[in-house]
Amino acid sequence: MTTFNFALAALLLPGLALANDGIGGVSAGGIVFRKTGAIAMKKEVLTVSHALISVDYEFVNESPADVEETIIFPLPAYPASEQPSDTYFGRPGGFSIKVDGRNVSYSTVVQASLDGVDVTAQLRKLGLTDAQIAFHPSFAPAANVAPFTAQQRQQLTRLKLIGEGAIGSVGPMWDIQVNYVWKQKFPTNKVVRVHHEYRPFVSAGPGESGMDDDTARQYCADAAFLKSWRKLAAHNGGPEAAYLNAAKVSYILKTGNTWKNGIEDFTLNVVKSDPSELVSLCFPGTFKKTDPKTYQVRLRNFKPERDLEVYFGNIEAGAGGNDGDMPVPSR
Repeated sequence: MTTFNFALAALLLPGLALANDGIGGVSAGGIVFRKTGAIAMKKEVLTVSHALISVDYEFVNESPADVEETIIFPLPAYPASEQPSDTYFGRPGGFSIKVDGRNVSYSTVVQASLDGVDVTAQLRKLGLTDAQIAFHPSFAPAANVAPFTAQQRQQLTRLKLIGEGAIGSVGPMWDIQVNYVWKQKFPTNKVVRVHHEYRPFVSAGPGESGMDDDTARQYCADAAFLKSWRKLAAHNGGPEAAYLNAAKVSYILKTGNTWKNGIEDFTLNVVKSDPSELVSLCFPGTFKKTDPKTYQVRLRNFKPERDLEVYFGNIEAGAGGNDGDMPVPSR
């Protein structure tokens, strides 16, 4: 695995994740992905900054017959009981899906899991609505989510589905995965173009962010990057409390393996808002600088082994972030 770091050119970003399209099917257990031998992802151009993610795909049905598939766009998972930030939930701001230039209608599927086990059916059996599954009443007060009834709380406690969380409050123990799902027709031997864009989620948010060993390893920060980071951070908190305003962006890439031959022509553009920002990530290939703020890598027959995580640092205070909408109706 080749690593990619930009020293003084670099950025740091708060931990998020949004997602590559994958083929899937809605089953009793929720969303599942499956491989297809018919549809090839001919091209993907992914442009990532801490302000906007933009993705363009080209698909071709290489089978002799037209194909209709269920396409899934997964949002980042989050704990139902604790809100990582004011904006880390729901549909990302500026979210749009277009196929061949036309907006796409999609349905929302909410899935709950506890320790890797799907508990959505159990929660529905207890009468919980999508909103109650997706958000604890204290999670987003503006959503006005109905509290659990006394009977529901008793049953949830018995099933060990609610309990004391990391911050000492009692609430749901499950995590939430929201998926946008739509049916897509792929005529034989015809290019289908899909476009997404959205403002990325922010889990920690721009603010006082340090650089520990685990973070450095997670983003493949090399000596040059760390030297630049420490030099800039020293102007803020000093040697004992050095920090930079930071943001981390994640993007689910591994679902690209559901397509025939992986991603045949893949381009990643990492874009800084300002040339003084720092950026580091683990990624194969050799990046080239295309302008003062953009670094690009292009790969052939790319089969991602890990999802994308980009660390942006020295960003302007208050930059980036997402004003996401609730993914399910409040009720």
